[in-house]
Amino acid sequence: MTGNVVIVSRRAVLAGSGALFFCFCSNPRLFAQQQQPPLPRSKPNPPPLPNGATNPPAPPLPGSLKTNPFLDSWIRIEADGAITVFTGKAELGQGSKTALLQIAAEQLDADLNQLKLVTADTALTPNEGFTAGSNTMQQSGTAIMNAAAQVRQILIAEAAQRAGLPAQQMRTDHAVVVAPDGRRFDYGQLVSAQMLHVQAAPQSSLQDPSSYRVMNHSVQRVDIPAKVTGGIAFVQDLRLPGMVHGRIVRPPSYGAQLASVDSGAVEKMPGVLKVVRDGNFLAVIAQREFQSIAAMRSLAAAARWQETAKLPNAADLPSWLMDQPAQDITVLDQRGSPGAAAKSLTATYTRPFLSHGSIGPSCAVGQLENGTLTVWTHTQGVFPDRAAIAEMLHVAPQQVRCIQTEGSGCYGHNGADDAAADAALLARALPGRPVRVQWMREQEHAWEPFGPAMMVKVNASLDSGGGISDWDYGVWSNTHSTRPGPAGSLLAARHLADPFPQPPPKDIPMPSGGGDRNSIPLYKLPSARVIYHFLPAMPVRVSALRSLGGYINVFAIESFMDELAAAAGADPVDFRLKYLDDSRAREVISTAARHFGWSERVKAKGGIASDRGYGFAFARYENHGAYCAIACEVEVEHETGWARMVRAVAAVDSGQVVNPDGLANQIEGAILQSMSWTLYENVTFDNRRITSIDWSTYPILRFSGVPDAVEVRIINRPGMPFLGSGEAGQGPTAAALANAIADAVGHRLRDLPLSQERIKAAIGA
Repeated sequence: MTGNVVIVSRRAVLAGSGALFFCFCSNPRLFAQQQQPPLPRSKPNPPPLPNGATNPPAPPLPGSLKTNPFLDSWIRIEADGAITVFTGKAELGQGSKTALLQIAAEQLDADLNQLKLVTADTALTPNEGFTAGSNTMQQSGTAIMNAAAQVRQILIAEAAQRAGLPAQQMRTDHAVVVAPDGRRFDYGQLVSAQMLHVQAAPQSSLQDPSSYRVMNHSVQRVDIPAKVTGGIAFVQDLRLPGMVHGRIVRPPSYGAQLASVDSGAVEKMPGVLKVVRDGNFLAVIAQREFQSIAAMRSLAAAARWQETAKLPNAADLPSWLMDQPAQDITVLDQRGSPGAAAKSLTATYTRPFLSHGSIGPSCAVGQLENGTLTVWTHTQGVFPDRAAIAEMLHVAPQQVRCIQTEGSGCYGHNGADDAAADAALLARALPGRPVRVQWMREQEHAWEPFGPAMMVKVNASLDSGGGISDWDYGVWSNTHSTRPGPAGSLLAARHLADPFPQPPPKDIPMPSGGGDRNSIPLYKLPSARVIYHFLPAMPVRVSALRSLGGYINVFAIESFMDELAAAAGADPVDFRLKYLDDSRAREVISTAARHFGWSERVKAKGGIASDRGYGFAFARYENHGAYCAIACEVEVEHETGWARMVRAVAAVDSGQVVNPDGLANQIEGAILQSMSWTLYENVTFDNRRITSIDWSTYPILRFSGVPDAVEVRIINRPGMPFLGSGEAGQGPTAAALANAIADAVGHRLRDLPLSQERIKAAIGA
């Protein structure tokens, strides 16, 4: 074991005696389909087909079993009874390791302490593409649940055969199959070679949710102890024998060309092993970390660059977005025949470019040994990253192994893949030695891909009864994914002497969507149209940031619903419920409002501007994931414009709950992160360079701004499909905050961030 990464070779596995041997089936498809509903425990015999009829198509396999159908891709049992679970998804801090172990333990009828989990590793795990879109539970969790249930049935059948009894008379108990006469068969005793190298069935005999003893119970997360005790928790903590340190000299701006560099003095510095230059890629390798930092700084001072970047006016991004050539995509066109409009409203909402703001700058370790390059990386997609690195190095993918090792703070596409490429190039330059590449803070802030700037324009009309009669919505945005695959997605690959071209930007199609994610209102409206104006031009690096376009689309829709409610003279919660017929949506809204005390507080306040305000918002992530409603209270200092969320109550429905405490953690974290985006964060730049390169120029939420209380109410749906919940809270938090601030100050703010300066200006308007 290296840190928290289990490294098992195929040779060691195949040499094992009495274990369930496994081989993995990888598929280049990156995304599996939605989780299937729970299936019956027994499969009834189908009725006979009429003469000449053909067999109907087989039902699809659930979750990621569609693309990785062999049971031994997911579960391994050793002769000593040790159980290993495999997932192609990565732990990013969302608690997925713990939840996936709970699922496997429940369906195997085993104890958690009997299981180990191996996460995304191109040599060991199934290919599940990216860990993105809150799909870990829907894809990997569903696959593991069904695979584990089927493994348990195979073991029961084997034990029944040995006991000479019908399988129906056997039961399992803590990784043991028990016969009616008391005979016990440990799982390890039952295993044999290739027993599980069989394809999964579309139906599984799942454990009854009413009998769960591991799932639907709060369990301490397995990844937390090392993080709070200073242990080896992140790739930044990884230390390998003989490891040396690399640092990269980045160009000062996009498109800058390295005109000259005199590296002679740097090569003579203490501990320096090598200076690496390939076109505009410039780096140094040294024995010790600070030696590499000192050498990097000297090398940067010796480099001469020609800068050509021309960035737009950051102060007028909405106009720039509107002026760009766009590919117009009709997302929704359900225009009816609206009646006469008694009142019409128009509003424009904007968000700036946003950084991931990772607390730990990107890091990776690479080692080239015996013709194989191994990279330890906090990428969210080891197989796509491997493909990109292999293309960059002009080698076969089988010569590259990527091992996902958790990084310090990121949901989305930050510099992780780029750091992995840096480590790969430096490891190639110094074969045999592990090379650790750690980015500097200013490099992370200046060079990571940002969440795109966006703009929304919405028009709606109210009829004479105060009802919405029509809805017209437009959203402008760049792409929300420039992740690897292609080598040109990697920063280093673009800087080589023989550079790889940046891939053309592509839209992410619905139902997940990119800039248009969550742009279709869930409300039942008589006439509605949504147009996505996709902007290919990318003035700065952009890619995936948690919730993609869902953040601003929910912010805009839910802010506008409040504006419409005010124009109609209606309570914001009642106004929303009027247009919802989804019973689960209605329940999360009612639950959040009730536990917040919405009616009493709003009635007592009476709509008068004061230092306190109340706000409400609702969304369903991607319109098919978890339901989340948030009510919040804010305080605003009218003299300074400073705003703080005092209290929040959230209600969430994510289907079957695995770890209630883990789910609450996700919603709490989403609320805090979205608060930071909504109140503080904004990437700044001049006409040539990114200028928000540290925590002073890119402020984030601090402890002084944290709410006094965040309450999460979970609506559990035993036996129902898992729904992605990791990104459910971003949009509702932003809108609830905006609605509460408007309630407090009596003025509506529509441009993010809702900064102290903007709030003060609105108060004084």
